[in-house]
Amino acid sequence: MTAGTDDHEASLAALSAAVAALREKEALALVKAARDRGESSMTILRAVKDGMQAVGRRYEDEEIFLSGLIMAAEIFRGAMEIAPLDTSEEASAATSGRLLIGTVAGDIHDIGKSVAALTFRSFGFTVKDLGVNVPPARFLEEALSFAPDIIGLSGLLSTAFTSMRDTVALLREHAADLTPSPLIILGGATIDETVARYVGTDLWTTDAMHGVRLCQELLQTRR
Repeated sequence: MTAGTDDHEASLAALSAAVAALREKEALALVKAARDRGESSMTILRAVKDGMQAVGRRYEDEEIFLSGLIMAAEIFRGAMEIAPLDTSEEASAATSGRLLIGTVAGDIHDIGKSVAALTFRSFGFTVKDLGVNVPPARFLEEALSFAPDIIGLSGLLSTAFTSMRDTVALLREHAADLTPSPLIILGGATIDETVARYVGTDLWTTDAMHGVRLCQELLQTRR
């Protein structure tokens, strides 16, 4: 191994470590330095995601809390601004999976869904967050273009359960057009097995970390 290779690997390891330690200024300075010396965006963001996975483990071990996940997301957002992926890099970037998530129509609760999005990102998932009050047709439209491995339907109000059911039905109606065939998981403090049966999917969780682990296991069995 040459000195240049040693320096290259050390700089990327330093970037991952800065992200893991939530040292935002240092991490973004290292991203800029890597970009200036010609590193590809994909290589840089892979190092950032390695650090975010360490943040996720720290959160799971209760070494840090929600504020840490939020800070990690800010670091990742800043890194993406400095070293954005182009279309070809994004298509080939190695990640844990792709998650499309949103709070369903009729519900505007955002906190639980946002925590879930942050947690999945911390474990290396590429996440597209559609926000709140998302109708079934929007989920389908975005699923067709984003090609997620997982679709997360979030809701807290009991009135949201019908929207979840309508969304699942529409997605299944167009299952032949969705590649890969996405897992559909429900999330929310009021979700239980009865709700899941009503909606029409077996996958549900009331805890973001459990949702990550469940989806990791299921995606692993597919590969």
